[in-house]
Amino acid sequence: MLSYSLHYFKELIETGRISEIRPSDVWYEERTDFSPKALGTPRVSHANTGFDLLQGNAQFEGEILGGCLESLYDIFDNSLHADSTDLCQKYKLFPDLSDWEGKILLLETSQEKPEPDDFKKMLQALKETGIFEVVSGLLVGKPMDETFYDDYKETLMDTIDSNIPIIYNLNVGHATPRAIVPFGVHAYVDATEQVIRFDYNKES
Repeated sequence: MLSYSLHYFKELIETGRISEIRPSDVWYEERTDFSPKALGTPRVSHANTGFDLLQGNAQFEGEILGGCLESLYDIFDNSLHADSTDLCQKYKLFPDLSDWEGKILLLETSQEKPEPDDFKKMLQALKETGIFEVVSGLLVGKPMDETFYDDYKETLMDTIDSNIPIIYNLNVGHATPRAIVPFGVHAYVDATEQVIRFDYNKES
């Protein structure tokens, strides 16, 4: 296990909680060879630039809720399965707007590395739910291999109102290394100090 991820794994196992998340010093390219002959091959690493405040206040707070953008988009799209939207509406798989009130929306992209136009289409679908009008801010994970890194940044700023804080380049989701992000725990985000702290005593 990569040392950055191991730190959070051990903390969770030993204490039952994650106290804070800080950026990794490095990020790693994803392996392309998963055969036995690749065992022991070191990962290609690059310097990481830390949390990137794209717009809005550097400090915001709330409980974190969200996930993989493509998976969330499947709730509003029938391309993968013809009955996706009907089933998601029937079983209320997407939280009501009232449930998003004051939350921090976490988004990250998968190993599919969506094209910038698809990324924009998925963000737009979320925007049409009204979610960006009620959340306290956005946390966006680093794209795997930093594919479309700058394109995604521009799309986020073009699509989401400038008064909503957006912090980009978190080490969460499909890119490596990854932190463990607790949901349903009050989080204090500080882009200036480059930290997300969690308060397990604050009631929602």
